[in-house]
Amino acid sequence: MALRSRIIVLGAVGVVVIAGILCAILVTGIEGEILTIALLSLGLAGAVLLVFLEIGLGEERDLAKQQERRVAREHGRLLSGRRRLSPRRHRRRPS
Repeated sequence: MALRSRIIVLGAVGVVVIAGILCAILVTGIEGEILTIALLSLGLAGAVLLVFLEIGLGEERDLAKQQERRVAREHGRLLSGRRRLSPRRHRRRPS
């Protein structure tokens, strides 16, 4: 989802929350209570989902950057002809 789309969706969620608050103030009776609960629940749930989406997209970007670095590092090793040195292990002396 593009940044512009996420901003538009966040604005729509804000409008739904504001509509729920206005229903609480302006609409009386059981209809007003039902509309208020429905609109506020929908708007706030949408906001929470967008927060989780942002967190997930941030993690995906981080993983992609790590993968790019790993590929570049491996590519650099192949070009330089160097091998990765394994750590030396000390042999135990016979007892």
